Amino acid sequence: MANFNKFNVFGLDLASKKHNLGSDALTVALCASGNAPVATNTVLANLTQIAYTNLSTRVITTASSAQTSGVYKLTLTDLVLTASGTVADFRYIVIYNDTATNDELIGWYDYGTNLSMSNSDTFTIDFNAADGCITLT
Repeated sequence: MANFNKFNVFGLDLASKKHNLGSDALTVALCASGNAPVATNTVLANLTQIAYTNLSTRVITTASSAQTSGVYKLTLTDLVLTASGTVADFRYIVIYNDTATNDELIGWYDYGTNLSMSNSDTFTIDFNAADGCITLT
C-alpha cells in the first residue's frame, strides 16, 4: 500500500474553513510519473492530470468523520476505479476537495511506479479504513 502524503497547505485550509471533511465532495485526481505532485502545491490547477475519458467515477465516499477522546479520524471507503477502455498510465493519486472554491488539495499517494489499466480492468484505492485516511491529534 502506498503512503499518504499531505500537502503543506492542508492544515491552513482546515483552519480557514476551506474543508468540511465530513460533508464536502472529496475526489481523486490521477497524475503520471512525469507530473509528480509536490508538498507546496495548493490547488488542483497546480497539477497535470491524465485524461479520464475511459474511467469510472473518481468521487470518494466518506465512511466516517468523527472524533473520539480528542482524536479526529476521517475514514474513506475504498474506491474502485474501472476502465471502459485504455486509461493513460498514472503513478500518483491525489485527493482534493471538489466542493471547495478552488479545488483545494489535501494529500496524495505515490505508488512508486506507473500503473496502467486496459478495458474492464479495475484498480482499488485502499484508504486504510483501520487507521483512517487522516488522523488529527
